[in-house]
Amino acid sequence: MKCLFSVLLLCLFFSLHPLRAQTPAPKLITWQDLTQLPTPATGTRIAYGPDSLQFGELRVPSGKGPFPVVVVIHGGCWLNQFNYQYMNHLSAALTQQGYATWNIEFRRVGDVGGGYPGTFLDVARAVDYVRDLARNYPVSGKEVMVMGHSAGGHLALWAAGRKEVPKTSPLYTKNPLKVKGVVSLAGIPDLATYSTQKGSCNTAVEKLLGGSPTAVPERYAAATPSSRLTLKVPVRMVQGARDPIVPVSQALNFVQQAAGQKNKAKVVLLPDAGHFDLVAPTSPVWPTIVETVQEMLKKLKR
Repeated sequence: MKCLFSVLLLCLFFSLHPLRAQTPAPKLITWQDLTQLPTPATGTRIAYGPDSLQFGELRVPSGKGPFPVVVVIHGGCWLNQFNYQYMNHLSAALTQQGYATWNIEFRRVGDVGGGYPGTFLDVARAVDYVRDLARNYPVSGKEVMVMGHSAGGHLALWAAGRKEVPKTSPLYTKNPLKVKGVVSLAGIPDLATYSTQKGSCNTAVEKLLGGSPTAVPERYAAATPSSRLTLKVPVRMVQGARDPIVPVSQALNFVQQAAGQKNKAKVVLLPDAGHFDLVAPTSPVWPTIVETVQEMLKKLKR
């Protein structure tokens, strides 16, 4: 009888205090998942230079405008094995939110003229071309932000801070377009450190710059985004905590380098996100990406 009573007490206890089930971590979005998303409507393909890879795809919302512009810079380890098309889903989704998007292509490592300095000069030229777009389309040449993913996050940060590049540098461009802010999605601001870390893009750094940090230190200095950028324009380093390609330390260290009252940079750490969740409109973290763009351009969601 005592045994039966004990069993009943145990049953009552577990009915009132059920064992807390271990919730499995959400499945991360992969590169393959991105490639299987429905193809979005294409934008208008526009050349910003004479080379066949110097073009962008412009998407403009319906309505009168002028619309604020998000310059979209794709990743892919700076290599020509990857192109701008995987960022079309993000671009189309942002355009539905009321933003014009300029998803750019450029010469990469493996392309004639790609690498240092061509990749950087192409990105600079494409960003500055927004001025020309504003003369021919209902988009703003003043309400502009840059957004890049992975290696494109590095290029977005670099492009926004080009005013710091000296005239003697091969990366110098005159009168760079002033942007309202930068959103780096799993970006790689510290090239020298990243080249020695674990991840899938590490060996590509030396291919991009033509050598190691000790062999061509002046190239690393010119191609690495300056932390002084964070004192001049808002920067959001959006990073997935479960990213296997870019360490969280890349975002944290970049923001901390310019720590202080005038620092306009923040880390947006997403605990259950990986590398590609940040660019997939089907991802649970997508609303955070949209909110970050809205913060930069001060535009309410439609």
